[in-house]
Amino acid sequence: GLALGALDRAAGTVDEAVKDAQVVFCAGPVSALPGLVADALQSSGDETVVTDVGSTKRELIAGLPEDERRERFIGGHPIAGAESAGVENARDDLFEGARWYLTPTERSSGMLYDRLQRAVADLGARPQAIDAETHDRLMATVSHLPHVIANVLVQQAAAAATEESERLPEVGPSFRDTTRVAGANPAIWGDIFATNSEAVAREIDAAAERLRDAADVIRSGDADGVAAWHGAAREDRRRLLEADLIGGELFELRLSVENRPGTVAEIALALGRAGVNIEDMALYPAPDMRTGAVSLWVAGEAEAGRAAEIVRELGHSVSIST
Repeated sequence: GLALGALDRAAGTVDEAVKDAQVVFCAGPVSALPGLVADALQSSGDETVVTDVGSTKRELIAGLPEDERRERFIGGHPIAGAESAGVENARDDLFEGARWYLTPTERSSGMLYDRLQRAVADLGARPQAIDAETHDRLMATVSHLPHVIANVLVQQAAAAATEESERLPEVGPSFRDTTRVAGANPAIWGDIFATNSEAVAREIDAAAERLRDAADVIRSGDADGVAAWHGAAREDRRRLLEADLIGGELFELRLSVENRPGTVAEIALALGRAGVNIEDMALYPAPDMRTGAVSLWVAGEAEAGRAAEIVRELGHSVSIST
């Protein structure tokens, strides 16, 4: 890492690595993260926020220490994976425009959440708060299940080649694209599946049911039915891919809150669950340190209005300005 210029400084221990740090990112196999996070929390200062970049969250958060250190951990997951690994494949634009999920808890410090969100945004990513259970369920659908299906497709093609006792014909781009992630690092993915097994198994069962429905439609020979099935899938894909492209003018939401752990996290999570993206955030503690003001910036007038209603339902007064 040092020779390639990917690191400014190397450390031999966690204690040395986190010394004087404001933000600590823990990266490693999912099974190693609980120990790594615990060490980082133990070795870092009281004003240091500790996060991770793992693919599952529930088990990690459940294992956090039940003391004040818990307030300093906020889970993270950048959606910026690639089939290539290692420092030699590093890119300076890896996180540019990528969604970066943050999973604060009811104990998370608002000031530290604000710091972490800014750090993530400075990397070019788009932070969004989401609770750990929703995160793992979402990842089971859009990340973990595709790896399962890619593996199954490769196995099915390999079995077909064996049955025919010859090589399959040259495959097209659809097969190559769909199976790009097949056989990804077994150690890493073994950890991911083990820590999200129930959610992934549910998604596999649901996908199997949809495959049976597709088989029935195709077997029926009903051309209109097949066309409708294709059309519905095309429309679903368009809707999903365009959801993140809707933007607009930035609106500021200004609200007063109690200065206590979990308040800002509660607001960020409520907006995240509703699909409202916070483009930026600022905290202004009052002189008495018991209350404070929070400014949130949301793109689009309609989205800002929706965000204001959500915040009001949480019991906070809010004003909107451009």
